[in-house]
Amino acid sequence: MSFETMTDDQCWAVMQRRDKAYDGRFIVGVLTTGIYCRPSCAARQPLRENVRFFRDGADARAAGLRPCKRCLPDDVGRDEAAVLAAIKAIQTSEEPLALADLAARTGYSPTHFQRVFTRHTGLSPAAYARALREERAREALSEAGRVTDAIYDAGFSGPSRFYENMEGRMGMTASAWANGGKGATIHWAVVPTSLGDMLVAATGKGVCRLSFAEGREALEERFPAAELVEGGAEFAGLLKQVVDAVETPALGFDHIPIDVKGTAFQEAVWRELRKIPAGETRSYAEIAAAVGKPKAVRAAGSANGANNVAVLIPCHRVVRSDGSLGGYAYGLPIKEELLKREAR
Repeated sequence: MSFETMTDDQCWAVMQRRDKAYDGRFIVGVLTTGIYCRPSCAARQPLRENVRFFRDGADARAAGLRPCKRCLPDDVGRDEAAVLAAIKAIQTSEEPLALADLAARTGYSPTHFQRVFTRHTGLSPAAYARALREERAREALSEAGRVTDAIYDAGFSGPSRFYENMEGRMGMTASAWANGGKGATIHWAVVPTSLGDMLVAATGKGVCRLSFAEGREALEERFPAAELVEGGAEFAGLLKQVVDAVETPALGFDHIPIDVKGTAFQEAVWRELRKIPAGETRSYAEIAAAVGKPKAVRAAGSANGANNVAVLIPCHRVVRSDGSLGGYAYGLPIKEELLKREAR
């Protein structure tokens, strides 16, 4: 949604939730202090009657306002360029890059650059680098004949460092991941709900699959070598929580553990999806901007569709820029019903 199509009330709502996805789309002017800020500025928020909204910094300066020294609203373009340069450096470097090195490359202080990078990507530079290594590790494990080869191919200095970084993050051992879940135990069940039959599956770490109109064959395709156990006493409690979350999604489900894996970009998108409050929606363009890739709208849509845990990662809260529902893997009636329940 562009500034030209937004009402003042919509701009105010964005400002109230400090939505960084709108940084660069419009400027917030505070008449009593004479400054202008990004919509996401962390400064104390002013009274509504003292706020005006502008297309950009030039319009705000023409109105006699000066830029905020806290959020630096005129640096939005510079920030994005710095983040993209750092991402490229991380992706092409054979060795981990220190925060001070990345900051020096972009002309920022380390503390400020970490804040800028995190605001744009949802991850710190170190966390982004780890996620990239994990992504490469999963790809290498899927292709390599030996786990040791995959570890080095992914950029880890050795097996000990690999297991130190990956412990508890893949939901199963490296060997199990490389061999279709060999040695892993996944409990599952298909339960009736008001939205239709629902498949729920979980590792010891959390829910790894939640879908509608699917059965055991969906799990066998993803984890052909895993031990699939239907039901189970320990699984029953988690299953009840998931069913309650689907039947009454507005109550929240952040407490339900999940075990999902994707590329660094996919996982960044999924984190943004989990930030959308119940009863609200975001566009694909807003999600792309929120993860620091404003031009990757189609990729954000693909990441949204790659979500393996429906509802718990609320991809149903993403709609098209014109407000229409867009697509949904399990049919628009289910998406529409979930949104109606949350709106109530």
